[in-house]
Amino acid sequence: MGDDRPRAADHRPLILDPADPEHARMLATLRDDPRLEILDLRSALRAELGKMVAAPDIPEGPEADRWIYYPWRAAVIGLPGPRTFRLIRLDRNRNKLTRAEQDRLAELAIGVVGQSAGNAIAHLLAMEGVCGELRLADLDEIEFSNLNRVAGTLFDVGVNKAVVTARRIAELDPYLPVRIFEAGIDENSVDEFLDGLAIVIEECDSLDMKLAIREAAARRRIPVLMETSDRGLLDVERFDLEPQRPVFHGLLGAVRAADLRGLTSREKAPFVVQLLGAAGLSPRLGASLIEVGETVTSWPQLAGDVALGAASVVAAVRRIGLGMKLASGRVRIDVERHLDELADPPPRDEPAWAEAPPESVAGPVESILTCAQRAPSGGNMQPWSLRAEADDIVVELAPQHSAAMDIGYRGSAVALGAAVYNARVAAAAHGVLGPHEFVEGAPGSGRLVARLRLGNERSDELAADYPAVLRRETNRSIGSGSGLAGGVLDTLTAVAESAGAHVRAVVDRQGIEEAARLLGDSDRIRYLTPRLYEEMLGEVRWAEDDDPDTGIDARSLELTDDEWAAFQITTRADVMAQVRSWSGGAALGKYTGDRVRSSSAILAVTFDAADPRLTGYAEAGAAVARVWVRAERLGLCVQPISPVYLYARRRGELAAISPDFADTLASLQGRFLDLLEVPEHETMALVLRLSYASAATVRSRRRPVLGVDTSS
Repeated sequence: MGDDRPRAADHRPLILDPADPEHARMLATLRDDPRLEILDLRSALRAELGKMVAAPDIPEGPEADRWIYYPWRAAVIGLPGPRTFRLIRLDRNRNKLTRAEQDRLAELAIGVVGQSAGNAIAHLLAMEGVCGELRLADLDEIEFSNLNRVAGTLFDVGVNKAVVTARRIAELDPYLPVRIFEAGIDENSVDEFLDGLAIVIEECDSLDMKLAIREAAARRRIPVLMETSDRGLLDVERFDLEPQRPVFHGLLGAVRAADLRGLTSREKAPFVVQLLGAAGLSPRLGASLIEVGETVTSWPQLAGDVALGAASVVAAVRRIGLGMKLASGRVRIDVERHLDELADPPPRDEPAWAEAPPESVAGPVESILTCAQRAPSGGNMQPWSLRAEADDIVVELAPQHSAAMDIGYRGSAVALGAAVYNARVAAAAHGVLGPHEFVEGAPGSGRLVARLRLGNERSDELAADYPAVLRRETNRSIGSGSGLAGGVLDTLTAVAESAGAHVRAVVDRQGIEEAARLLGDSDRIRYLTPRLYEEMLGEVRWAEDDDPDTGIDARSLELTDDEWAAFQITTRADVMAQVRSWSGGAALGKYTGDRVRSSSAILAVTFDAADPRLTGYAEAGAAVARVWVRAERLGLCVQPISPVYLYARRRGELAAISPDFADTLASLQGRFLDLLEVPEHETMALVLRLSYASAATVRSRRRPVLGVDTSS
């Protein structure tokens, strides 16, 4: 009885389209054959597609499905079409290789000469999807002893090595074009093999063909890669960039391929030693070469060395294919040497945090200055200078402590206003309260001075805030998410109104969720804008920092274990640069987003002024301090949140601090103002997150006040 199954090459599967009548007939014949295994993977693979994060839409539906007949396997497999298949198979490469990079590499045609070490290289190229076509050459058949390093099986013994590699690749990706040269290549076929290739990988045993391949590749400006499977020796010859470069880095001098034809192994030996370098061989390979033909049959190779070599070659292919830096030359990636260098990692020492010295103040003036210094400010940079004059307390804006997000010193003015409020509270508590005023210099100068005259006015309302002002803190702990207690929002609104400001709040869960998205998106932009990112990290203080009296104590971030792990990664500028290059980083706003979601309310303290001066921001800063203190007195935890756009009045100001994200920031700002229903004639002074949460771990420190003794 004859075999009426469709014919296929012995190394390539038959790809059948059920919509094609002829293919449909072939498929029916195959289905009727009881000797064949029929396996339909389409539903399973589409289920994987459905679980993929951020899967792109591709114009390929079930009409592109195919059935793949593997004659050497006696099997037929149903698969999605080639684009869907590739998308699913290579998804786990992201973002070591972005989809755009995968598409670029898929255009490469790569040739691999020699299918012993070349088997691992070709399969790895296919596995990573870094080629769009493969050409494989080898004239030898698999011998049983080859299976020490070739990923074949007993069923492959006696089969041509190129066929074995091609079959293995076809069982991984049947859509990848693979052409084989079962007779190997020689001086007559080398040009045909190289025609159209982007890269050639040479792993053959014939010394004269090694040179012939390089000579032909140089003529065609094709780069050549070779890995020698001993001490990780990798050779790169960029004939695409240096067509006149001598082959083998000039190690063989003027020798040409024709000079080596017909030489015996003994006659070739000096050239091999010249090529590999006797000093560079591993001791075991060097000793084995002496024993070849005496106590060992051939020079030895280990599968692990072959696999390592394949990894280094494919890494070089990626660099060439993506236009990354890769020079001609030779390098050793020597695992054995690195294993000799094993050492314990540095111990994880718990930092010894230096606590702030206890404050000791001598009288009302020192108390007022110390209390003013405890006011909140962006990044705890304390952007003011404090001094006592004959009858005045002077608080002056210090522009040197400003940052990019402090547009026009508006944030500094808010902080200065809070410091003045603290000073007035302390003055009231000590019975020396007097009038105050703000004086602003020329617009844009950053000149803002507040004077508090010491007198004998009384204000029980201000004095009542004194203990709370001294206790005031930022609390970044995760909240319970429970709603505000009855009357709290009305009380805070009344406090703001009494100070000439307003409160615009979101308290419903849907609104808080939207605020979490908007504020998280702003934080992402802060991470991805180099200047803002650098300044943000510069605000954080660690145990070993030389300047612990400014900035944000890292412990006060209240990071959970998983957040701490993520934070350690995000502090790496190179990681952020990579994320920025991908336009990624959706998770970078998670820290803020999670805290906002756990809130009881998000509120903005606003004031009437469509285009305010710094004095307006300062007066609003006093209202912020009053609202903050009252919220804490009502049992709430308070965390200021500063979206990038907080102090921007015009789009040009956003473009100045984050050129790549100005439009996005403008959109976020508009949506946030709409969410809080901030009227157009009002301006935000600060955004506060209110929650019911556990106590803060630590308060960030303050600079000592000049002239005030803070020693124990």
